[in-house]
Amino acid sequence: MLARTLSLYTHAYKGLSRSTWLLSLVMLVNRSGTMVIPFMTIYLTQPSMGYSIGKAGLVIGIFGLGAICGGFLGGRLTDRFGFYQLQLVTLTGGGLLFMVLGQIQRYPLICCCTFLLSVVNEAFRPANSTAIAHYCKEENRTRSYSLNRLAVNLGWAVGGAIGGILASINYHLLFWVDGATNILAALLLRYFLSGAATSAPAGGSVSEEVPAVSPYRDRIYLQFIGLTILFAACFFQSFTILPVYFKRTLHISEFMIGLMMALNGVVITLFEMVLVFRLEGRRESLTYISYGVGVVGLSFLALNILPLSVFMAFSCILAITIGEILSMPFMNSFWITRTVKANRGQYAGLYTIAWSVAQALGPSGSAQVAERCSFRALWWIIGVCCILSALGFRWLLQKQSHPHHE
Repeated sequence: MLARTLSLYTHAYKGLSRSTWLLSLVMLVNRSGTMVIPFMTIYLTQPSMGYSIGKAGLVIGIFGLGAICGGFLGGRLTDRFGFYQLQLVTLTGGGLLFMVLGQIQRYPLICCCTFLLSVVNEAFRPANSTAIAHYCKEENRTRSYSLNRLAVNLGWAVGGAIGGILASINYHLLFWVDGATNILAALLLRYFLSGAATSAPAGGSVSEEVPAVSPYRDRIYLQFIGLTILFAACFFQSFTILPVYFKRTLHISEFMIGLMMALNGVVITLFEMVLVFRLEGRRESLTYISYGVGVVGLSFLALNILPLSVFMAFSCILAITIGEILSMPFMNSFWITRTVKANRGQYAGLYTIAWSVAQALGPSGSAQVAERCSFRALWWIIGVCCILSALGFRWLLQKQSHPHHE
């Protein structure tokens, strides 16, 4: 049994290109320094800065707006200048801007610098997504994206832990370390991947004889993006509003809530690559996406149906994580299949924008529903929206199977 399990894990990570592993290492280093944004509200409202919660919230909103602009610009610039050059520039520029932001005291300058930082930071994502598609083989494309997600999740966990320690010493250290890890990631990219950036893809690519269509004229992709925004806006509740609900209704300690959030990263780290390895290529990506989104929806509906307890809370987070594993890696696989080399950056940029819009609007809108109505009403809305989104992805699968109707 042990030998079979070890063999399964070995094969799950086997066959990925060296460049894919190195790109994930760059992402791990970059995300291990992600510690400023989670602590930004606390930083701005501390006595030494003296800004109100309202002003701090506005800064976070400006960061979200910059992320949307960064996704758009990053997609276009990737197609024009290449994913390698843009990753190098955005990692270096983002690192310098983090250091500058930590030295600014005046509120208008903080807002301007935050917006510019967000644009540069998020412009990295389309370039990075395009790079994964370039380096991976077509048969292990989903696993390549899963490895990158694994690096992101590990980086967030490390960054959050280190950030908490640094914040307890001096908040300005957050900005210096975050900036330094960005620049270190750029140096690793320059050292390990400068040659690979100009080489042929690991496993070939979609035929470049196909005309490069703009993602903004691809109706199926635009419908996919709309469904992704709806789902993502619901999914973000699991890390924003849901912990508040558990705190207020079950009076769970911050330590226990932290363990729940850590459960998400642990399960993804241990099981996502193996599960994707077993599922990849067996069915259409949209099939797995619809299943995963449906599981997330049922998890939120269960909060209103089943008796609430600490066990139920952990079970809810676990179920949402399973839905995430089923859906998100295959979302990347889906949009990649609709691209050619010449338009891949714009497709990646629009996908980045979808998640940025959801992150900016979802939690803030849900907070209003919870405050004006109730958490119970919110979970009904979130659950139903996820189910509708799952049905939408299923409908899109049928529509894609009959392209003559487009």
